[in-house]
Amino acid sequence: MRYWWVNQNQTYKQEISGGFLWSPRRKANGAINPFYEFMREVAPGDLLFSFADTFIPAMGIVRSNAYQSPKPGEFGNAGPNWETIGWRVDVKYIRLDSPIRPIDHIDQLRPTLPARYSPLQRSGKGNQGVYLTKVPTAMADTLTHLIGDQAVELKGMFNRISYPTSQQSPEDTATGLAQWEEHLIATLKDDETLSETEKEVLVLARRGQGVFKQNVMQIEKHCRITKVDKIQHLRASHIKPWRVCQSSDERLAGTNGLLLTPTIDHLFDRGFISFENNGDLLISNAADVLSLDKMGIVNTQNINVGGFNSDQRNFLSCHREEVFLEANVKFLL
Repeated sequence: MRYWWVNQNQTYKQEISGGFLWSPRRKANGAINPFYEFMREVAPGDLLFSFADTFIPAMGIVRSNAYQSPKPGEFGNAGPNWETIGWRVDVKYIRLDSPIRPIDHIDQLRPTLPARYSPLQRSGKGNQGVYLTKVPTAMADTLTHLIGDQAVELKGMFNRISYPTSQQSPEDTATGLAQWEEHLIATLKDDETLSETEKEVLVLARRGQGVFKQNVMQIEKHCRITKVDKIQHLRASHIKPWRVCQSSDERLAGTNGLLLTPTIDHLFDRGFISFENNGDLLISNAADVLSLDKMGIVNTQNINVGGFNSDQRNFLSCHREEVFLEANVKFLL
């Protein structure tokens, strides 16, 4: 059970209307920002308190893990120094009938504030440098009490879906990811500098087929984890995702791919797993342990899938930085 506080002063209307959170991946100078890194820890079923203009006007239930997505066009001039590509999380928001102003209740909230990365100063004013941060249970309980029946009902829903099943979980839609890739395909098809054959080759590469798969097969012979080697059961999975590749060469490079079974391809593409350069398997805390076990990955075992060549290691560095759902640094409340 996890609770989050999101400071949406600049982008409240756009994120509430669009049903998402979005943040850059790094600060403008390239440095790690803990409040952007928290995006990589958010998971379906988590509960959000939305803070904007000194009030909490809305709450939300998270519907997806984080995924790469372009800066939303509806942000307009907000965040002029933000990266073009950032982290997005899909959210089901509920606007509150009776928004509260935390500063009016700071005497009740002050004892519950986290010692580190607090969304509020002890005076009750918001910490402007905070975008997304964890909310301790005691603070979430106090906020729920102050907001009233709507929050109690929403928190009850949250408690019921904290350990989701396929029947009751919020849908992990990754809406923005699908929209982004469809836009890229449309742009590619309109590119008059490419022949129809070249366009077809690049679109097939996005699906892990065609020339790209043939190139990967020159290097990889089986799924690194399951060891399945029947090519009809394997997908060519991009290490550096097709959507962020900077050129046709990157999208078609055999060294930018692994042969994976469909379930392992899903885990890798969405950042639930990655690999160290020496072949050690990395498992994100966002991954469901029971599901991993059913897919043949035992979380308690150390798994090494063998080494990678130098080009593969370069692409894997990109995957760990830009796709893997594990914060680059660990944070304490």
